[in-house]
Amino acid sequence: MQPLCGLDHADSDLQALVDPQSIGRYLQHKAFFRNSHKHSALFFRVPARSPNAPTSPPPVIPVSERFLNLLGFQLSQFVDCAEVRSLVVYVTHQEVGGHPTLMPVGQWPADGRALAAVEGDSRLRVPAEERRWLPLRDQQLLLGALQVETSNGNWPEPLRQRLQAVALCLPEALSLDLEQQRLQRRLERQDEQLRLLVHQLRNPLTALRTFGHLLRKRLAEDNDNRSLVEGLLAEERQLNRYVDAISDLAGGEVLIAPVSSPQPLLLPPMLSGPEGQPLAEPLEPLLQRAAATAALQGRQWQRPQTLPDWRGDSGAVAEILANLLENAFRYSVAGCAVGLHVGRQQGGGPVLTVWDGGMAIPAEERELIFERGRRGSRGLPLPGTGLGLALARDLARGLGGELVLMIPPNLSDPSLPEQGNAFRISLPPGLQSAAAPAAAH
Repeated sequence: MQPLCGLDHADSDLQALVDPQSIGRYLQHKAFFRNSHKHSALFFRVPARSPNAPTSPPPVIPVSERFLNLLGFQLSQFVDCAEVRSLVVYVTHQEVGGHPTLMPVGQWPADGRALAAVEGDSRLRVPAEERRWLPLRDQQLLLGALQVETSNGNWPEPLRQRLQAVALCLPEALSLDLEQQRLQRRLERQDEQLRLLVHQLRNPLTALRTFGHLLRKRLAEDNDNRSLVEGLLAEERQLNRYVDAISDLAGGEVLIAPVSSPQPLLLPPMLSGPEGQPLAEPLEPLLQRAAATAALQGRQWQRPQTLPDWRGDSGAVAEILANLLENAFRYSVAGCAVGLHVGRQQGGGPVLTVWDGGMAIPAEERELIFERGRRGSRGLPLPGTGLGLALARDLARGLGGELVLMIPPNLSDPSLPEQGNAFRISLPPGLQSAAAPAAAH
């Protein structure tokens, strides 16, 4: 087969696509076919097709409606060029289990004629003076071709420049379109997997709840272990709330509003407490969890003597305290004391301080650890995401309060240790009354 008329020296990529006889030799010395696995499915060899081969339904067009609209606009601008007879855009495509081909996706003028793929249209394989091909490239990757038919083989320079501009514009749009489709398919797969995971998580949680209730029934009211079972049931309820939040996330809901949002930064309804909920209600299970953790780790735990009778978004405050207590037990020196202190600002709301008596956080890390994805040197060997403190500070500020690190802890309150770290949450005034005594444990 002779070379196609009008191909420049840089158009050997396109020659290989149109001429099946030269494909094998072409792929042996072209490296771009192996250059990027993410686009490898976009470049295809075009095998010869038997004239007796059975016909198959036309493949689905591998581009979006938005790309087709852009394509129509780009091609229709040549309506004032009398020498241009037709323009056809082809893209590389392969149906599952089918042969790869150059597939037509748009033409001008839109005269209703049926366009065949390159492998099935023998006329396109015949050299013609009036027909030229312009490759549509994304760097070294050939995404398709623009076929131009004119009344003569000599293009005026203005026409050549306009066609070249189109041949440069379309690959950019096509590459973005294909990437958007790939990402959309990936998101759909992740959404499906997330829904499946949520479904599977509910089964063991239901079993835990059932066993917990059965165990509680077997314990007398004055049994010392009853509070442990109550703590387990409270944790199971919290886990179910998280699962519900993940389920809503799979449906497109956003868990945390952006910091720049004009609305208060709150957790979703299933994680936030009811409006005006007393803080003592979600706080008590956290204190039980902290006492159990301290006993397992063999360290001293100091719970507050009183619980603040503060009303507001108590679920968000509980999320902040849960993060801070988890960090204190995980990252502080083994054996040092951990505690929660409750105080009050003068003329303001309550102050909650989670403290530990271990080694002070290095000065250069004291603000860094509040950034998303950043962790202190002490936590690097341990599993974690570096999101807990950033989430806690965002929540505190969204409530109209603040979260700060104070070293040593006695800067927050003179009764606290002179060594260690203290994370101090200040809350705005709420619906308050006299402080409620903490339950004795």
